[in-house]
Amino acid sequence: MPSRTPSRASSLASTEPDWSLLRVFLAVAECGSLSRAAEALGSSQPTLSRQVTALEAQTGSVLFERSRRGVRLTEAGQALRLPAEQMRIHAREWSLTAAGRATSLRGTVRVTASEVVSAYLLPDALRALRQLHPEIQIEIVPSNTLENLLEREADIALRMVRPAQSALVARKLDELPLGLYARRDYVALRGEPTRATLDQHDWIGLDRSDQMLRGFRAAGFEVTREFFAIRCDNQIVAWQAVVGGLGIGVGLQCVAQREPDLVKVLPEVGLPSLPLWITAQRELRGTPRLGVVFDALAAALANPLSPADRGATPRMGDRSPRTAP
Repeated sequence: MPSRTPSRASSLASTEPDWSLLRVFLAVAECGSLSRAAEALGSSQPTLSRQVTALEAQTGSVLFERSRRGVRLTEAGQALRLPAEQMRIHAREWSLTAAGRATSLRGTVRVTASEVVSAYLLPDALRALRQLHPEIQIEIVPSNTLENLLEREADIALRMVRPAQSALVARKLDELPLGLYARRDYVALRGEPTRATLDQHDWIGLDRSDQMLRGFRAAGFEVTREFFAIRCDNQIVAWQAVVGGLGIGVGLQCVAQREPDLVKVLPEVGLPSLPLWITAQRELRGTPRLGVVFDALAAALANPLSPADRGATPRMGDRSPRTAP
């Protein structure tokens, strides 16, 4: 009798992953502990241990290194993590579609960003989104600390650093140049600052934070906290002190160019640009509502310095300030 060859269906079944085991794999990888993963899944540690062993047998690889501190992914496990996360996203999208809710956008999205970005960049970025999708409500969390997206302290974050967690998806939007600025009438009264006359001017800086001290030192200026005549850790208040003519301060060019009374000083001092990243949980990025907000913010903030939209900040010597829309 002729030998029987396995059917295509049985061949596929032998290579397709067990979805329930992939869910366990991701939970253990994200929690770093069998006990914590079991608690998150509403299961028991012995059950999860057996399921991990079954998945390792199915893949033919050891996926976790076990120690007294918990578990962590092996090289083979790391290679499988991203595909597993993508499968989870697609499975969730399939469930939404099957339930007839994939096109429903109504609900709330929580967005966190620094104080300056929240106050000066987010309103413009959100205007068009709200006009197109009034059913989506936005919660803004202005904070200079790194909110934990994995613990759902926010759904989307705009940050000046790239997140390190593999469970987050991140997109770099732009580089935001910094500059030194002062009000035009301040410079007319006190004179234009030079490298040699820095200490003859009133500077506006942070109070308890040493961020500006480190920045000045990186630029070649050894200064102390007392160098700053006006100090405030609230960056919006500090910036408004610059706008109000109290002294010289650091600001984002895309924010400064909105103030026609400000001029850029000491342009020869090379200040760094700050990268702007938008991030979200990888699994949530694929949900319709968050996807709409994520993409709208990314598009609106991809080039806040577009010369077609705003003029450059004037420097001393310009006869008249260029107004910004």
